[in-house]
Amino acid sequence: EPCGARVGSPVFLRAVKEDSVLELWVKPDKAECYMLAKRYPIAAWSGKLGPKEKEGDRQTPEGFYEVEPSGLNPRSNYHLSFNIGYPNAYDRSLNRTGSFIMVHGRDVSIGCLAMTDSGIEEIYTMVEQALVHGQKNVPVQIYPFVPTPARLSEEKDSPHAAFWADMARAWDWTERTRTPARVKVVNGRLVVVEQ
Repeated sequence: EPCGARVGSPVFLRAVKEDSVLELWVKPDKAECYMLAKRYPIAAWSGKLGPKEKEGDRQTPEGFYEVEPSGLNPRSNYHLSFNIGYPNAYDRSLNRTGSFIMVHGRDVSIGCLAMTDSGIEEIYTMVEQALVHGQKNVPVQIYPFVPTPARLSEEKDSPHAAFWADMARAWDWTERTRTPARVKVVNGRLVVVEQ
């Protein structure tokens, strides 16, 4: 276990749909910031690039979510799962609907992030133990792609371009500070809370 990062340490998850990767970030003992501990392949996600908008659209969401202790499901039909808390305040502000969006095992997805069973076992354990050890919720941040300026400019004509540009500021915050960006909704836009 790298430099004090252990089961029970605070964690957050960052996923990139286009790359089918989910990153586990862990905060070592006494550290101010998190370190990227491991990258897991996402076995399946569904839909296309872009946020989830309504129940049944088979889209995997994009945005900033949180796993609450009540969202853990060790008895899942999909091996192990936890609910990411979709819809969040931003989704609700746009009247988006949907429910039971999970990170889970068993390689199959309708709107969720499906992991390999060995991957979900590690991720679930880290999330569960962080919550058991006092982390109030575990951030889950889902990006369409790595939002580099070049990649954003390729998508400038997308109906989601403004949303993705807002997300890019959160990505940059995490890259700069090695902490999970916190966001709030201001006038219908996502704004990074400088903390």
